[in-house]
Amino acid sequence: MGIHLWGFPPRLMAPIVVQLGPVRALAWVVWNMPRYQRTLKRFGPVRTHLICTAVSLVNGCPYCGSGHGYAFELAYLHEYGWLFPLGRYDMIMLCGRPPGLIRHRMVAATQAAGLHPEVRWLERAIELTVAEDGRPTDVDDVRISHLVRMFGVLNSVGIADGTEPDQAHSPLNKDRVLKLRYAGLRAVVGI
Repeated sequence: MGIHLWGFPPRLMAPIVVQLGPVRALAWVVWNMPRYQRTLKRFGPVRTHLICTAVSLVNGCPYCGSGHGYAFELAYLHEYGWLFPLGRYDMIMLCGRPPGLIRHRMVAATQAAGLHPEVRWLERAIELTVAEDGRPTDVDDVRISHLVRMFGVLNSVGIADGTEPDQAHSPLNKDRVLKLRYAGLRAVVGI
């Protein structure tokens, strides 16, 4: 599935099967991936990967934080034509830090990037991640709440396994020209 969607086999798949068991892992994927794909279609890749990155950073998962941070950066570059102010390595340095610090740095970068409408989505995702009761309270929360629950599982598996980051968790990972452009721009700014 990962090869088809993103062009590589994600390192987290085997640990999911080991930790959840084959039947439960399959049921989890069958339940969560279609919902994730619908959210991706509805929210678009910039918003979806921004939320997934923030949730993963708050939960302290370098694997998902890196994969979705890179996916977010590629989506942002693809859509807007320039780099997001924080590179994925800067984002990973926030991994597991206090949620207030993560919120502050991510919101500041999101605003600096001109993504002002995305700030409310980002803040709500962080709020639901740290809340004792992360159930949705309005229609907009339903998709965010699902991502928070879904990434709660992915993040806990990635952390427990110590899964090393891999590539961008996005179909844009297969866009070699975009990835070369991204690498070139990051090399110029030194990040």
